[in-house]
Amino acid sequence: MARRLRPVDIDFVRSAPVRLVFAREIAAPPESVFRALAEDVSGWTEWFSAVTLARPTDGGREVRLRGGTRFAETILVAKAPEAYAYRIDETNTPGARALVEEWQLTPAGGGTRVQWTFAADGTPVFRAVLKLARPGFGRAFRDAVTTLDRRLAR
Repeated sequence: MARRLRPVDIDFVRSAPVRLVFAREIAAPPESVFRALAEDVSGWTEWFSAVTLARPTDGGREVRLRGGTRFAETILVAKAPEAYAYRIDETNTPGARALVEEWQLTPAGGGTRVQWTFAADGTPVFRAVLKLARPGFGRAFRDAVTTLDRRLAR
């Protein structure tokens, strides 16, 4: 069953009790990466293997992940071509209290440095599980951004 999370703003990315931050440089230009993140919402299923459904909603997105996790999101920042962020308003993830994801795009070496921050708060068990899952989040990010780069090169 989906539960409402605490409504936080973009500043939560800097102050969250748990912050998982990953970065990778890719060949695609920031404008192309931003379009894939912010405008081609349904395309996420083609490059982020954990995502099984992504569709725009009024002011946000609906996202489903492998394993049954669901999110209803509100877009907090859509500043082309440098930043895209969203808050999770509802989820079926046990123990979550507040979640924001931020994508920062910076020109780098003819391509883009993509930085993803997963900012979270929740029960002590939820926070501990996230910290233990950090390597898996990192692997998912690297695989997704690598696949996105290949997709954008076509």
